[in-house]
Amino acid sequence: MKKVTKVLAIAAGLFMLTATASQAQTREKAKGVRFGLGISGGVTTKESPFKYGLGADLGFQFDLTRELAITATGGYTTLKADDNQGADYNFIPVKAGVKVFPQIGGLYLSTEAGAGFGIKEGSKTAFLYSGGLGYACANGFDLGVRYEGYTQKESSSTYRPQNGQFALRLAYSFKL
Repeated sequence: MKKVTKVLAIAAGLFMLTATASQAQTREKAKGVRFGLGISGGVTTKESPFKYGLGADLGFQFDLTRELAITATGGYTTLKADDNQGADYNFIPVKAGVKVFPQIGGLYLSTEAGAGFGIKEGSKTAFLYSGGLGYACANGFDLGVRYEGYTQKESSSTYRPQNGQFALRLAYSFKL
């Protein structure tokens, strides 16, 4: 896990370095709405019965000010089982959140919460929460890292006491 974390940190650092070098500016002053498409991959926490997670999402960002935006996302996520016994956890995440832009290039901090609707029969809805940081380029590309946790009821057929992942997300967004 340490090796994967180092690789993710290096990739994020290189992306932020090149993005900052190509454009050292603050976010636009105008309010607006953005639509984005993203893919993500992550490694699960040590206690998790899963190996890794993969996902895709669609999202909207509603800029309230230059420094603050409200987000809404939905997509599809799969957590691959560590034991290869077909116990993958597949769900549709629906989340709302907040992004804060401290006006350091395109850097932002984000937090989200919502529900994960399980795909398998007998799986219950999970509570999802996440927090992370990222860098949004003026050309629409966005790179972010986050921790995402999942809480389920014990009566769910996909219940695991510890679920969570550290994920890297690559996205592209454009103004509507």
